[in-house]
Amino acid sequence: MAAAPHRGVLTVCVMLATIMQALDTTIANVATPYMQGSLSATQDQVNWVLTSYIVASAIMMPVTGYLAGRFGRKRLFLVAVAGFTAASVLCGAAQTLEQMVLFRLLQGVFGAPLVPMSQSVLLDSYPREKHGSAMALWGVGVMVGPILGPTLGGWLTETQGWRWVFYINLPVGVLTFIGLSAVLSESKRQVLRFDWLGFLALSLGIGALQMMLDRGESLGWFDSVEVMLEAALAVLGFYTFIVHSLTARSPFIDPRLFQDRNFSVGLMLIFMVGVILLATLALLTPYLQHMMGYPIVTAGLVLGPRGVGTMVAMLIVGRLINRVDPRLLLMTGLILSAWVLHEMTGYTPDVSRFQLVANGVVQGMGLGFMFVPLSTITFATLKPEFRTQGTALFSLSRSMGSAIGISLVIFMLGRNTQVAHADLAALVTPFNAALADPAVQHGWNLATQAGRLALNAEVTRQATIIAYANDFRLMMMVALVSMPMVFLLRRQRPREA
Repeated sequence: MAAAPHRGVLTVCVMLATIMQALDTTIANVATPYMQGSLSATQDQVNWVLTSYIVASAIMMPVTGYLAGRFGRKRLFLVAVAGFTAASVLCGAAQTLEQMVLFRLLQGVFGAPLVPMSQSVLLDSYPREKHGSAMALWGVGVMVGPILGPTLGGWLTETQGWRWVFYINLPVGVLTFIGLSAVLSESKRQVLRFDWLGFLALSLGIGALQMMLDRGESLGWFDSVEVMLEAALAVLGFYTFIVHSLTARSPFIDPRLFQDRNFSVGLMLIFMVGVILLATLALLTPYLQHMMGYPIVTAGLVLGPRGVGTMVAMLIVGRLINRVDPRLLLMTGLILSAWVLHEMTGYTPDVSRFQLVANGVVQGMGLGFMFVPLSTITFATLKPEFRTQGTALFSLSRSMGSAIGISLVIFMLGRNTQVAHADLAALVTPFNAALADPAVQHGWNLATQAGRLALNAEVTRQATIIAYANDFRLMMMVALVSMPMVFLLRRQRPREA
């Protein structure tokens, strides 16, 4: 393959686009309490600011392949960057909740193509022997963006105000647009038939599933009619999509994609990586703030080194991937992640900052060792004509894994807290020798209401610590279960175009 002109500038531009989109998956989370007051919204209403972006992005991501073929990748990329930047500015200027939700929907629609297009452009711009290095650079944005999002979002919210969480995209978007306009070459346009039934069925399935995952916790899951309806619509949408794809002449997603063994296994593994990536972060952020009493900025600084570990690992893997079997690097990442999650099962509110930072760095390195070889080997044997559609499905699978993982750990956290509280409360009796100690009676006198309330607060605290430990153990099991799938991957030379 001939070297793409201005490849260095092109790499920087697509990395900026990736970071910009990946940051917005988490950067707004820390600002929602501040938005709630400014937009006169309830807690349930302000959550739509997050939900609208996730749902719109998930629905539009699979369309990337069709749009790139129909209108050309350069035109699509530029429209996506310009639209995402403009929508970000509108989000920052929003005065009502309705405006904010609408502009976040637009942000999700325009942001959906950015990550898969960035991956596709880099794979096309680098020769096959350098795909590992290209995926290392691309992975920095995909993996580090969500990790650093809460840190940057917390700092901007505290120092500049929540609107700057969105305004920060303006200079990045302008630079990306100018750079891509100058160096990105246009692809050949194709006359493609759009499969409306397949698109609508998949959109219904993805949208209903995302809504169920985002709303389930606050509505009590299947005790709610809304959640049951969303679950039924998700099943109907996915069932219709699968049946239609297997019988239609020109389906929305080409089934031949899944005949590639590496690609199919890679989708399953990136789903697992998505679960580990953001679900663990969703647990650590409230743990540091609520259990350990860290201010939001301090919590962000403690979590920040995870991103440093990821970047270091990706740079190392980028140099090793052409010399070492990618499956060994992937297995190393899974082992590191499982080991750190095992260490985290022993966390208490007394854990030192040094241990938090050290474990964060190692966990970040584990994610870096997983993501780069997985991104490389997944597309190693996939035909070039399927690449744009494949990268969209790859990003969608990661996003769905993250959404399901976050909902699962939050649900399990609440459930396990109740179970552990009941088990511990059963031990609180007048016949318990520990409670009969005079020193304990001084603080937890069961004969007084204040003493009983203090004791209940401590029982709840200990139950919550146990619930967090169980969630970390669950994430460790996800990493361990993923390991055998590595052996299903084949290390083959890429097919010639």
